[in-house]
Formats: sequence, C-alpha cells, structure tokens
Amino acid sequence: QVQLVESGGGLVQAGGSLRLSCAASGRTFSSYAMGWFRQAPGREREFVATINRSGSSTYYADSVKGRFTISRDNAKSTVNLQMNSLKSEDTAVYYCAASASYSISMSTRQAEYDYWGQGTQVTVSS
Repeated sequence: QVQLVESGGGLVQAGGSLRLSCAASGRTFSSYAMGWFRQAPGREREFVATINRSGSSTYYADSVKGRFTISRDNAKSTVNLQMNSLKSEDTAVYYCAASASYSISMSTRQAEYDYWGQGTQVTVSS
C-alpha cells in the first residue's frame, strides 16, 4: 500500500507557472506507475499526465501537451508536475494517483489506479 500527499497548488496569474509535487510513503515507490488527474468545478475528473515506473516514458492529455511536464524521482519517492503557460481553464483540484498493476506501464484511465492523494487546488486567474 502507498500513501500519496500532493503539494504546490495555489493561485497564479494566467501565463504563470506552478510545480506540483506528490510525495509517496509505504511500499517501494518505483513499483508504481503514476499519473496526474484534475477535476474542475462542475466537471468530471480527467486525465492530465502519466509516467512509467522508470520515468523513461510519459504521456499527456492534448490539453496540456507542450505546457506541462511530468517527472519522478524514485530515490525521493516523488512525482512532479511542472505546469507552464497556465490558462484559466487549468483551474482545478489536481490529484496524483498510483497504479500497482505490473500489466500497466502507463494509463490514462482512472479505474486502473489503485491509490489517490487528497488533491491540491490550482487556481489560475485571467
């Protein structure tokens, strides 16, 4: 089992940047594929980015491609989301998630993640 705690959210102006971090504790962090999701007010939670266990492969939602970068540090048990050129439509609660299934390298599907953090609020003012 793993516990996930997100941090780094806040209020930023459009065009600005934020770096989210997710700290994991418990089972060996490198055994999990990781993902970031977000939920805007009145909308369903949606996929943002995912990274494989070694950090060698990543995949992004079209809406954030070229602006967001997911990375991980297995020695520190953290996964990060660098968010640049932020837009008002990026306003949401951001969640990190971990998948324990070895058949999954990366995933955009929420159902394939076993553990979730509590979320961190990102608000982008226009």
